[in-house]
Amino acid sequence: MSALRTAYVYVRGAFAGTLAETDEGYSFAYDPQYLANGNASPVSLTLPLSAEPYTSKTLFSFFDGLIPEGWLLGVVSRNWKISRDDRFGLLLVACKDAIGNVQIREERV
Repeated sequence: MSALRTAYVYVRGAFAGTLAETDEGYSFAYDPQYLANGNASPVSLTLPLSAEPYTSKTLFSFFDGLIPEGWLLGVVSRNWKISRDDRFGLLLVACKDAIGNVQIREERV
């Protein structure tokens, strides 16, 4: 399963795993070093800590829920020239400093 686009997911500033858009849909995998950390917490209750990757034909509801809605979605879509239907693209540009403890990055920092 090769990734078309990849997002790097951080929890409280710590690299937690990768979210990938693939030909078959989406996958999310926790980083093994993150899992080995005794203070690791799940990205969401719907994606509990696991060494096995999660797969879905649609963008996981937790990540989709981070994307702005309403007028703010319109601002993001216009400013970055990203279609409202490109949920993964919107996630990459709009969720670098999301409210809460999860951040999404285009590059691993």
